[in-house]
Amino acid sequence: MARVEVRRLTDYIWEIPKEGEMNVPGRIYADRESIEFLLEESKSKQWDALLQVKNVACLPGIEKASLAMADIHPGYGFPIGGVGAFDTETGVVTIAGVGFDINCGVRTVVIDVPLEEVEKEKETLAKALFMSVPAGLGSTGKLKLSVKEVDRLLVEGARFSLDRGYGIGEDLEYVEENGTVDGADPGAVSVHAKNRQLKQVGTLGSGNHYLEVQYVDAVYDDRTADVFGLGEKQVVVSIHTGSRALGHQIGTDYLSVLKRASEKYKIPVREAELVAAPINSPEGKQYISAVQAGTNCAFANRQAIGGLVRKVFKRVFSISDSAIRTMYEVGHNNLKFERHKIEGVEKLLLVHRKGATRAFGSGRPEVSKRYREVGQPVIVGGTMGTSSYILVGTQRGMEETFGSAVHGAGRKKSRKQALREYRGERVIEDLGERGITVMVHSKRGAAEEAPGAYKDVDRVVSIMEGAGVNKRVVRLKPLICVKG
Repeated sequence: MARVEVRRLTDYIWEIPKEGEMNVPGRIYADRESIEFLLEESKSKQWDALLQVKNVACLPGIEKASLAMADIHPGYGFPIGGVGAFDTETGVVTIAGVGFDINCGVRTVVIDVPLEEVEKEKETLAKALFMSVPAGLGSTGKLKLSVKEVDRLLVEGARFSLDRGYGIGEDLEYVEENGTVDGADPGAVSVHAKNRQLKQVGTLGSGNHYLEVQYVDAVYDDRTADVFGLGEKQVVVSIHTGSRALGHQIGTDYLSVLKRASEKYKIPVREAELVAAPINSPEGKQYISAVQAGTNCAFANRQAIGGLVRKVFKRVFSISDSAIRTMYEVGHNNLKFERHKIEGVEKLLLVHRKGATRAFGSGRPEVSKRYREVGQPVIVGGTMGTSSYILVGTQRGMEETFGSAVHGAGRKKSRKQALREYRGERVIEDLGERGITVMVHSKRGAAEEAPGAYKDVDRVVSIMEGAGVNKRVVRLKPLICVKG
């Protein structure tokens, strides 16, 4: 039997009714087949995404609903694709709502080089990107920092990398928070975490992180696409990575801190990573300041990689800086103090997005001026064999999801299962036969990230659009994928 009851609200929205210790209902964006997959999965696995939605709904101070976007799959404590917004006076902050790759996110860069030229130089370009952008488990970059310099990076964010010659000043206009969040305290980050980051700025890492050269193969919203600077056959590069070892260590370090806080403040712990502390408690404030430091680390990392990508394209195609423009960068594992309406009254909330992307609609001051009239670009990564999307937020999304969206296709098979079913060499060969050049540092990683291990991204995006909370702008097809 399923461990969680769900009921259909609309074709694309399902609810876990409020019961027992739940403070709010759970709400899942899914179609019937997707919800049946989740219910079936919950019968056979202890790791249950729907149960995690329900557990999040039991946390103190949560507002409206425990939300799961259409890319929902099991995570640590929170489901991936999970969103939880908390009242700043009565609510809590939890490690599970951020995860261990703090501010993992995507930067998409527009390249003004004709698609035909990129295809002609595809192999040369792929090798140049592979050699120039360090990737893989434990990979190190050219920036070698001292602990004092890491402290600066944790406060300055993307500006730190920019000041060291990576990218151009205009990049920061198109980065969420302009590449730096306030409230970061390097003192809240352990020396061990900082030591792990001394050589990792400007590196992709492993797992589902990637650097992908793509092109626009479908335009769904001409006006918004034009504002974003995207047209048919437009070449772009998407960079997906986060705060690397430093972010992971912050999460690890604070598990014990928030476990003690949960006991101190009598907050029930339903899964190890759902340890929590009141937002205004000393422990809560300290953890939030550490997360903000990790957030700035990820901004600095993507800025550095963006700079490396810029140099490669300038060298291969003899183009100027003006032919390379950052379209947008947005994270999908973070904490945000944001103002949203609850029953018609605007409130300051602490929004946790775990594998979910901020997707603000038009008019919000947080959105870059160039895009404010239409809404914020939302970058949704697919798989290296299918497609990715640029979406835009809607007013309905602001009202229903605190301005949130999916972050990717979402896994349907665990990495262990993928390794049993796929071989890295064959995955690379298959994609090559389809015209997609894949460069990997680990063939095991290619097997773990096989397209078949993921949900259908077209379907995931269609669910969110069908629910009215996000809107498709363009679809991106891969040409080159560089992975750890």
